[in-house]
Amino acid sequence: MEISKGVEMLHLDYHGNIIHPILLWDQEMAVLIDTGFPGQIKDLNEGMEKVGVSIDKLKVVILTHQDVDHIGNLPEILQECGNKVKVYAHELDKPYIQGVIPLLKDGHLENPPKGRVDDTLIDGQELPFFGGIRVIHTPGHTPGHISLYLRQSKTLIAGDSMYSVNGIIRGIHAPTVLDIKEARLSLKKYLDLDIESVVCYHGGLSKVNLNDQIQKVISH
Repeated sequence: MEISKGVEMLHLDYHGNIIHPILLWDQEMAVLIDTGFPGQIKDLNEGMEKVGVSIDKLKVVILTHQDVDHIGNLPEILQECGNKVKVYAHELDKPYIQGVIPLLKDGHLENPPKGRVDDTLIDGQELPFFGGIRVIHTPGHTPGHISLYLRQSKTLIAGDSMYSVNGIIRGIHAPTVLDIKEARLSLKKYLDLDIESVVCYHGGLSKVNLNDQIQKVISH
């Protein structure tokens, strides 16, 4: 689904669990935010190709955090794109993504996905792609969870900091959060932003009364 020109919300179905990686693209390059569950590389490829973007146009992968449904296809992407692609994540989640430390929530997996992180991100950093991408460190779900604000389209990529149902932000998904207090505190950072769209990885796009909805989640 196109959110605005060159901003595509992908729709990947993993046994009925719908997730939403984000693809930013133009004629020159593509940026992928999160990669889906392990084994979804074919779906990811197809989702990108529907928009007319082949995986070899990928120059940047940004990981919102270390969970397996976000880093799942990183090994395949790195295999396909090699050094042409640069991988970004927050420094607190980097060792987990690289497999130095077992994943916090999926440490039991026999063969967890892992891959290199080329550059670490910090709160408030601006990435120079597609009119500017602001990094917002939003810990709670994991220590290094980040959200991303796309300046041009005023879109907030919320990762797993919140979830939504049918376009309504429902709250923080408590069962998968490591620190609920910290997670709630993180959401306050969103109130300073001029947001026209929010994409939750689980739930997809929300566009109505966003500040009110976020405020409700914080005070819930």
